[in-house]
Amino acid sequence: MTKQATAAQSAQDAARKLRQVVTSSTIGAMVEWYDFFLYGVVAGLVFNKLYFPSADPVVGTLLAYATFAAGFVARPLGGVIFGHFGDTLGRKRMLVLTLMIMGVATTAIGLIPTYQQIGVWAPILLLVCRVAQGIGLGGEWGGAVLMTFESAPSHRRGFFASLPQTGMSLGLVLASGVIAILSLLLSDKDFLAWGWRIAFMLSAVMVLIGSYMRSHVEESPEFAAAQHDHEEAPGLPFLAMLRRYPAVVLACMGARFIDGVFFNVFGVFSLAYLTQTLKLSRDQALLGVLIGAGVMTFFIPLWGAVSDRVGRPIVYGTGALLAGLSAFPAFWLMQHSGGNVLLVWAAIIIPFGIFHAAVFGTMSSMFSEVFDPRVRYTGISFVYQFAGVFAGGLTPIIATWLNAKADGEPWYLCAYVLGVGIMSAACTMWIAFRSAHANRVSLAPSKVHG
Repeated sequence: MTKQATAAQSAQDAARKLRQVVTSSTIGAMVEWYDFFLYGVVAGLVFNKLYFPSADPVVGTLLAYATFAAGFVARPLGGVIFGHFGDTLGRKRMLVLTLMIMGVATTAIGLIPTYQQIGVWAPILLLVCRVAQGIGLGGEWGGAVLMTFESAPSHRRGFFASLPQTGMSLGLVLASGVIAILSLLLSDKDFLAWGWRIAFMLSAVMVLIGSYMRSHVEESPEFAAAQHDHEEAPGLPFLAMLRRYPAVVLACMGARFIDGVFFNVFGVFSLAYLTQTLKLSRDQALLGVLIGAGVMTFFIPLWGAVSDRVGRPIVYGTGALLAGLSAFPAFWLMQHSGGNVLLVWAAIIIPFGIFHAAVFGTMSSMFSEVFDPRVRYTGISFVYQFAGVFAGGLTPIIATWLNAKADGEPWYLCAYVLGVGIMSAACTMWIAFRSAHANRVSLAPSKVHG
């Protein structure tokens, strides 16, 4: 075989392996995000009635969102645990395990009896399953992102690392779509009694498919190379991360904030706001979020590709500012829609599907580039999941409280979103400045003495 033929065959093999990695990471991420978001979608519609009965509907909703937040609290633990083993044993093994944990926990939620049937054990079991979901997803995100980031050509890492990110929007589309279909096919009584459980038990089938695909991909080549080099191992990856990158960790968590806040305002809280405050039907509210997530699925890889050309911080920082600013016109349009569903949907789709996609589509590659391979799984997992406790898990509670304090007016909440957007953009500027400085130092000629 000639050198040209050998090179062509090698290129074909590399492209085939990359396709397998991207497909398995994206589908697995979609299944895991489906599991996680399904809880958020149902929390304000079902769990507040069946598992947290209260004379005050606001109290019941707050308690349901408290268990929603518990999943975010558990995610840093999953990030540290699976980040450690992902940085020491490999990315691939952890991806199969995290998917199984999520699937078992989600299926179990669909089988838990109600408060009326078993009393206080109902919310306790719900909380345990939610924590298990959080631990599983805490380890999932970093591994799925790194498998594609480390397998992709260096000049296209932004695009390929964004593809598993579409698993988030696809998972939300799937979760919202399944609930919307069940809502259309069933009466409110049947949906509340047993229909919602079908959506949770569907997870078992999807997990089997995703696990099979993930078990048949090869390990990340960059991780494999790092294992076989002659550098001294960093010890515990978590401690090495804190020792080497303390300021980077804080800056990345600050940058991450707008993602968690914005997503949970428009993807989770908006369902309760539209149905309870603006009195839209559940089907109309779900469909608006569903379409927004569908639009996001197309814009995530688009922004990832743009970041390969103009740089991650530019795309990310601009997206953070636009997302923060868009909260005011979006909620104003919702309030003044006059019952026009198309206007309500536009208020969700444009900020959620386009501006938020600029942040989420570039996050994976921007965070991955600032950590070296030996602590990268731990670094990006901890940053993403720990910031998510405050940015994501508490947002529905904060939003509900701010909405109540303003007597149903959304402007306190919009100001909160704007403030977070400005903070995240500032942290992104610092990351860009640090990266530029590091590049100048590495390219500077060394002085020879003597």
